[in-house]
Amino acid sequence: MNAMAGFSFADPWVLLLLLALPVIALLKGRFGGTAGVTFSNTAMLAKIGRRQRSRAGAVLAALSYLALALFIVALARPQLGRVTTRVQATGVDIMLVLDVSRSMLAEDFTIGNQRSNRLEAVKLVTEQFIRERPNDRIGIVAFAGRPYLVSPLTLDHDWLIRNLERLRIGLVEDGTAIGSAIASAANRLKDKEAKTKLIVLLTDGDNNAGKVQPLTAAEAAKALGIRIYTIGAGTEGEAPFPLQNAFGRTVYRNVLVKFDEKTLGEIATMTNGRYFRATDTNSLRTIFSEIDKLEKSKIEVERTAQYRDLFQWFLVPALALLALEVLLSQTIWRRLP
Repeated sequence: MNAMAGFSFADPWVLLLLLALPVIALLKGRFGGTAGVTFSNTAMLAKIGRRQRSRAGAVLAALSYLALALFIVALARPQLGRVTTRVQATGVDIMLVLDVSRSMLAEDFTIGNQRSNRLEAVKLVTEQFIRERPNDRIGIVAFAGRPYLVSPLTLDHDWLIRNLERLRIGLVEDGTAIGSAIASAANRLKDKEAKTKLIVLLTDGDNNAGKVQPLTAAEAAKALGIRIYTIGAGTEGEAPFPLQNAFGRTVYRNVLVKFDEKTLGEIATMTNGRYFRATDTNSLRTIFSEIDKLEKSKIEVERTAQYRDLFQWFLVPALALLALEVLLSQTIWRRLP
């Protein structure tokens, strides 16, 4: 829910009358008023009361024009409004399940024309995906030899992204526990009443750790009404992998990375999802964009507005100025008829 307060006018077109005030003042100054007494020669009166009369006239005129300006502003009905916007959640809950095993260090992706490892490319594209779905509850489970919770389902996506940025390889023992990761994510979704529950699983290997087999976990997710999109990240076969030599320097060696596309495809098919293959950063970005389009829901927005009229704050000073102008013109600055 968002609330905003702002100043506005109910009839702003009335303010155009303010443009007439300078014209009236100019015309009055050029032609003046009707003479009360006629003299054959005003030379002898030229210096009598000039300064006082000039000052008095200017003050009275200023009071009149200022009062009139305030009357016009009051007629435009100034208001202080408070608009409250309520955005109902889309009804889509998403758990992102990200592989952080050691094989994700393979540098066969690029970011800004610079070679990058798989994890950094995944984090970059995942952040973009999160930002494009501001009204979904999203959580993150990371996994290597076992899964661990990075963030529960939340609408606080800034906090979610900060936790995503902290993802590192080596926080848990190495391995690829795909089945256990799916089970962990499904457990976070099972008690939710969302219309649509999704798991987006991204990995670059095959299941070699954990106590739950991937297809068993997928079967359980299907029973809970959870759809799984699977993404296989990385090139086929060998990929450049950073290693430390005897002198502590980083060297690269092509390493064969095993990949189980068949199981990832079966997981997606079983749960009415889809399997994608990402061989570079652009294809990974395209895949997340495709998932984003497939799982769009309508957003219900309710707006309520409350306005408080402020015309009295302009009307009262206008009446006071007008009364002051009348009082002064009929007393100490009284003019001849």
